[in-house]
Amino acid sequence: MTQNRKKPGKNHKAAPKSSGQTSLTRADLDHFRELLLRRRAEILQNVLEIEDEMLKKSRLDASGDLSSMPIHMADLGSDNYEQEFTLGLVDGERKLLMEIDDALQRIENGTYGICEGTGQPIPKARLEAQPWARYSVEYARIVEQQQPQQPGEG
Repeated sequence: MTQNRKKPGKNHKAAPKSSGQTSLTRADLDHFRELLLRRRAEILQNVLEIEDEMLKKSRLDASGDLSSMPIHMADLGSDNYEQEFTLGLVDGERKLLMEIDDALQRIENGTYGICEGTGQPIPKARLEAQPWARYSVEYARIVEQQQPQQPGEG
């Protein structure tokens, strides 16, 4: 099965098609690349700050500083919850980084802005709101409805 692929860097304004080729202009692609890179930098900064805070807290615990040790069992539970919550945030940020990296790759491949489920163009308004989107809103709803919910998600 052969696919017609648009070469990256070619300034081409096409009518919306289901051929898997983007209909975004070079200026559009540059705009979305900048949005993605800016968001990527913000996330990396957030992850580094969160990890730094966790390391500081771990160093305090390892040093045996009794003034920072919880006295009550509820404090232990709160600390465990806080650590799990923080780890969940970092995991979510890392997943978003992967989505952003995938979107940057789609820009390079010439497939950015095309719904991976339908092959139709993703509206610019959706890409402005979520530049890493790989599906149109309608198709994303279908995907979400078909995915079984994992235990602990809610």
